[in-house]
Amino acid sequence: MKKEELQQNMKDRMQQFEDGGLRLLKKGQKGIVHAIFSRFGLVLLLMLLQVGVLWSVFRWFGGLLPHYFGGSVAMSAFMVVYILNSEMDNSAKITWMVTIAILPVVGVPLFFYVKSNIGHNALKKRVTHLTEEARGLQPQPLAAAQELAEADPGAASLARYLHGKGGGFSVYRNTEVTYFPGGEAKFEELLRQLEKAEKYIFLEYFIIDEGLMWGKILEVLARKAAEGVDVRVMYDGTCEFTTLPRDYPSRLEKLGIQCRVFSPVQPFVSTHYNYRDHRKILVIDGKVGFTGGVNLADEYINHIEKYGRWKDAAVMLEGEAVRPLTILFLEMWSILREPEFEKFLSVPPHSVPAKGFAAPYGDCPLDGERVGEMVYIDLLNRAKRYIHIMTPYLILDGELETALKFAAERGVDVHLILPHVPDKKFAYALAKTHYKSLLDSGVKISEWLPGFVHAKVFVVDDSEAVVGTINLDYRSLYHHFENAVWMKDTTCIPAIEKDFQKTLEFCRDVEPTRESIRNESYPITSAFYAVTASRVGEPPLEERSEAATALLQWILSQEGQELVERTGYVPIS
Repeated sequence: MKKEELQQNMKDRMQQFEDGGLRLLKKGQKGIVHAIFSRFGLVLLLMLLQVGVLWSVFRWFGGLLPHYFGGSVAMSAFMVVYILNSEMDNSAKITWMVTIAILPVVGVPLFFYVKSNIGHNALKKRVTHLTEEARGLQPQPLAAAQELAEADPGAASLARYLHGKGGGFSVYRNTEVTYFPGGEAKFEELLRQLEKAEKYIFLEYFIIDEGLMWGKILEVLARKAAEGVDVRVMYDGTCEFTTLPRDYPSRLEKLGIQCRVFSPVQPFVSTHYNYRDHRKILVIDGKVGFTGGVNLADEYINHIEKYGRWKDAAVMLEGEAVRPLTILFLEMWSILREPEFEKFLSVPPHSVPAKGFAAPYGDCPLDGERVGEMVYIDLLNRAKRYIHIMTPYLILDGELETALKFAAERGVDVHLILPHVPDKKFAYALAKTHYKSLLDSGVKISEWLPGFVHAKVFVVDDSEAVVGTINLDYRSLYHHFENAVWMKDTTCIPAIEKDFQKTLEFCRDVEPTRESIRNESYPITSAFYAVTASRVGEPPLEERSEAATALLQWILSQEGQELVERTGYVPIS
């Protein structure tokens, strides 16, 4: 399509909003009512029918169970032995053994159904092939590896794991890393960088939702596509099932934007939906890359409010370490087509003089290697003074919980910040089941009072950090396609720790009693600060007795106390 034709096509098919953003969906094309009377409703109906048939079969077997009690006991015993000798993770073994012991008629068929992995064997084979092909495209720069080994042998051992068993990911120098303590800051810089694109723009995000954020990004993408830039967008089909229509990729492609949907929902019950593309990757010309927890939806920039204020984190890479992000995107993009590694990776990596080391890496749920968890455990085991963590969820397996507790028991300051306002109440309840055990070992847990923490951040001893998409929960560690960046001695690490401490000012600490955890009655330990405006030339507040007195009187008034109580603070006398 010619440039002029494409530009006219844009005008015909896009809706311009007062904020400057673009929309491809009309008002009213979202929401539960639209979902019910759309493809979503049909697919849901077909899946419910399949579940009903399966449940009827299970009930029929359940009715025969008393006649075959001995056989069911023997089958359960056999399954326990079989599971114990399998290569599954210990947490999964325990879960399945309990399920089969309680409900053998349901548990045994369900186990073999899940184990068969109907629906994803082809995906596994394809992803494995692409991963092996991509390995040869990331040779480890010898100078970087040698310098890291001399500076910190422990960090060098983690780098060797990432390049070996961890998936072939190299550690790079000559990369400037910028940290963003929220989606708003990332959004502003992202728009600036998109305007500089000359060759290609790759976006891979878990969530894309129409609104201000995506509208403004889409406006730039459409304009860049009209200019001849290769623009590609990829998002998770299961997550977007109820928010974007099935034809959304074709709507983007009419604007010159190539689009792929990872694992679109089909009207069949399958374990395939376990494997979600939870990555957040943006690459521009192989020179600039973004990742972190921030998706492309308005709640991530606090343009709309969901679960209180939204706290997130992201990083921007400029330099050699952008190359692994490009490879990760191309791997996922190439699942249903011929790979294009050579086309985009034939030129040497872009180099930017900078301090420290950076190693972007991915985690694939189909290769049996829990890269994300291994990196977290290694950091916990090597921490000497502190390890500070922000995570939205806390659903741990035995290994990760043990590593957290052991680090604290060694005298390391292990401190977690979690949300006070959850997005999923069940996940919040599961997180609390870990509180008592962690607190008894000396792990500190704080909840961020203003709302929901979505950041996935580890910072260690002022020298190492991880920022990415990997939560401390079972799904993220075992079932999702994820990515992150491990950093060593980069200039942004002090900013990450500063952000942690600033976030901590608006948290309340969790007390190590079951009653306080259950009732959320743990006291406030953060200080309360009152800030007032002043004009140039005016004396400070403490010297303006009337203003100071008025402020204190308002804080102690009924109106002030109502605000204080809502935020969780109490006056200190």
